Amino acid sequence: QVQLVESGGGLAQPGGSLRLSCAASGSIFTIDAMAWYRQAPGKERELVARVTSGGRTDYADSLKGRFTISRGGAKSTVYLQIDSLKPEDTAVYYCNAHSTDWGSSRDYWGQGTQVTVSS
Repeated sequence: QVQLVESGGGLAQPGGSLRLSCAASGSIFTIDAMAWYRQAPGKERELVARVTSGGRTDYADSLKGRFTISRGGAKSTVYLQIDSLKPEDTAVYYCNAHSTDWGSSRDYWGQGTQVTVSS
């Protein structure tokens, strides 16, 4: 089992920046990759960025440039830096961990953190 706890959301002004954090605990040695997803009101959840256990990063094509995913030193924490915030970035941001243990894979999700971009 993996537990994920997000933090760092809140209200921000357009053009500002936020850094979201996600701390993983439990069977972190089974994690292959961690990612950030977001879900805006009335829309489907979408991938923002992913980082593998080997350090490779991937970003949604439509979001490249303003989002940066990174890992903490212990590799059980992942961050999402969002720059040049836009109102359309308003969403609940979810941390995801993909875990493989004994050949069986599953995804874990955090509870989400709300990001609201408004002046």
